[in-house]
Amino acid sequence: MIFDRVSHEREANRLLFRIVHHVARQHAGRPLDEIVTVLQRDLPPAPTLAEEEIRRIAEQISVGRDPSGF
Repeated sequence: MIFDRVSHEREANRLLFRIVHHVARQHAGRPLDEIVTVLQRDLPPAPTLAEEEIRRIAEQISVGRDPSGF
């Protein structure tokens, strides 16, 4: 069903945002490579983020920003 798929995608995206928020709170201002490693370890396998997307998120966190919007 379309509703189930949309609901599943919405929950997957919420999980991504919660993880990014958690990493941002715990690792703000840390070195970029450290944050990339944490994101790669903690982010779920689906929906997948491209390496460059993870790096952009990590860059924001490394300068103290929270790209999750929370």
